[in-house]
Amino acid sequence: MRIVALSGGVGGARFLRGLVEAATGEEITIVGNVGDDVEVLGLHVSPDLDSVLYALAGLADEERGWGRAEESWNALATVATLGGEAWFRLGDRDLGLHLVRSALLAEGATLSQVTATLAAAFGLQASLIPATDDPLRTFIETPAGTFPFQEWFVARGHADPVDAVHYAGAPEARPAPGVVESIEAAELIVITPSNPYVSILPTLAVEEVRLALERRRAPCVAVSPLIGGRAVKGPADAMLTRLAGATTPAAVAACYSGLIDRLVVDAADAADAADAGVATVITNTLMADREARLRLAETVLEAGAVA
Repeated sequence: MRIVALSGGVGGARFLRGLVEAATGEEITIVGNVGDDVEVLGLHVSPDLDSVLYALAGLADEERGWGRAEESWNALATVATLGGEAWFRLGDRDLGLHLVRSALLAEGATLSQVTATLAAAFGLQASLIPATDDPLRTFIETPAGTFPFQEWFVARGHADPVDAVHYAGAPEARPAPGVVESIEAAELIVITPSNPYVSILPTLAVEEVRLALERRRAPCVAVSPLIGGRAVKGPADAMLTRLAGATTPAAVAACYSGLIDRLVVDAADAADAADAGVATVITNTLMADREARLRLAETVLEAGAVA
């Protein structure tokens, strides 16, 4: 089976660990969000791509929820001492990846070429492709002003309420090589349990990617990132409340209107599932451990088989 997964960072990466294990032997292509990408200390950082890389390579810090395990912070401490840009936490091990990525980009490689090189070095079993090689950045509009995503999320602690989200560069962006082709050839398309506004919709803001999903021949199954109307981590629930007016399955499904065939929701949201406007599958979606990740992935595969 050929499976394509659209993913953001932490939640999506955790789910993908279960999917790769549950779908052993299948051809899996992951289309990763690049709207979160940021330049830090002259380095190109791709947080969502890196979360997937680390998760699938078994290198992610499970306790912290982001970055690499067994990390140290000596370089960042020196940066802070020297009055440099220290608000974005780059660990020493993580820094090595960004140095290599930035050097390859400076030599003329595309982001998708660099990502393929990194994925091969880490021994990933799945293919990982950025949504686009072109500049695409998420901006958050708030009562305090408009901020690049990472400034709002990290530096400002995503405390500012969100009035709107826009994706700079989206009208000009073209899909990275292999993105549209993978969607067209897919037998199952999965949208991982990621924040719709900042993890999935930036990818869908690339017109050719959205059109490919609209024309899909394979079923598309999305996993809600909410449990009991609340995000496990991050601002997805606050953003849905302010931008969609609710944190129900219907509000999540509306973010993907016309693009999905089934929505997997947690049992805590079952009472509202009938109003989702799309077929729903009720299960336990909290990925507390390996077994839970695996069960959720198997449920998604089953949902795709009957969609």
